[in-house]
Amino acid sequence: MVNSKQTKKLALLTMAGMLALFTAACGNSSNSSNSDNANGSGGSGETITLNMMHPWTSPNVDNEVYKARIAKFEEEHPGIVIQQDGVPAAQYKTKLRTLAAANNLADINVVWPGADLAPLVEGSLVEPIDGLMDNWSAILPESALAGFEVGGHQYAIPTKQTFVDIVYYNKAMFSQVGYDQFPDTYEKFIDSVKKLKAAGITPISLGNKEQWPLQSSYLSIIGDRLTGSDFLTKVAAKEAKFTDPDFVKALSVIDELSKLGAFNTDANNMDSVQGQDYFIQEKAAMHISSSTVDARIRINNEQGDKFGIALFPSVEGGKGDSVKSAGVVQYGIALKSGLDEKKKAAAEEFLKYFVSEDLYKELIRNGVVVPATVDIPEDASPYLKEMLELTGNGTAPVFDSIIPTQVVDVVQNGIQALTIGRGTPEQVAADAQEAIDQMN
Repeated sequence: MVNSKQTKKLALLTMAGMLALFTAACGNSSNSSNSDNANGSGGSGETITLNMMHPWTSPNVDNEVYKARIAKFEEEHPGIVIQQDGVPAAQYKTKLRTLAAANNLADINVVWPGADLAPLVEGSLVEPIDGLMDNWSAILPESALAGFEVGGHQYAIPTKQTFVDIVYYNKAMFSQVGYDQFPDTYEKFIDSVKKLKAAGITPISLGNKEQWPLQSSYLSIIGDRLTGSDFLTKVAAKEAKFTDPDFVKALSVIDELSKLGAFNTDANNMDSVQGQDYFIQEKAAMHISSSTVDARIRINNEQGDKFGIALFPSVEGGKGDSVKSAGVVQYGIALKSGLDEKKKAAAEEFLKYFVSEDLYKELIRNGVVVPATVDIPEDASPYLKEMLELTGNGTAPVFDSIIPTQVVDVVQNGIQALTIGRGTPEQVAADAQEAIDQMN
């Protein structure tokens, strides 16, 4: 956390930066365009329009915080307009990849770290922001920035830390079948699923219409429990294969849950938000999703105390650590390379304003975990502290932050097919391995 001395130091640094900008503006009074550009507008009332593509279309609380922040920026910077292109999360990465291939990215883009960022850097499509990094040096640790650093250069700043594998569960429903605590082993977990099913209760609410939930929220952590946390990196480096027995076992868990009837029958026709609602309405005993949705399930829900949170249990013989949660820094803000002088100045002004201590504190206030070292506001929900304790014992990798998107698509199709009785875990693994082999 930032102590009072650090806070004072940050405030002094900010004041010094503002004075420096003011001095620079005065020193350039003979060149009005440079002075105007610092404020993102031309000398004759010119308005600069920046296109921004983002996936903030669902009713998640963090999306509302982001859009409110954009609106506040425009209010305080009347010479800059942020033209938003909101793309649903399920289609976002595909559109980003398509625009990148055509060298037609938006001026400002939300990007993911690791495997998703690398092609944008290799194609010189996003701009290094090394010269701006002093703006975040006091609040962002290296671990939060690492995923957006390539070749010694920083390309984006993250807005939140997401743990994708939180098990939300209905306490009363579990108590009804003999579990006053969430099962701590896979054997007990399967036993609870069977007992819930026998009691006429849908064990797990799943909205997999967008396909990513089973891949990201399920396979990331189930895979980690069985393969260990270095497996996906080894697969990407050709040192391991998806067809290795431990990963096939991870796929088999999804297959087993499907055959047990653990999911609601309309899982593939229901999107992720509908899946949340199904659980909130107490039509199912569990829902596995991100830490961000805790705002909908518990924080902003008058009956939130009905629900507990847990992690996927340990699996006998597995190589992973059962206290780890699958997490990743998300929603990096990156700037398109090659912007003209005025647009680049305006885009940099937006980046410095948008990703700030104020943003992080507002996210925390709404129950969202952030990668920044800032004081937790006094009015933050006690549920947030519980989430931080649950997820603070080590981080497992998220599947689609390591594995290329083209391969992720194959895996998503395959595991969705398993839920309707098509294919086998072995075939899904073989198809995934073939896809990654074809990339090089």
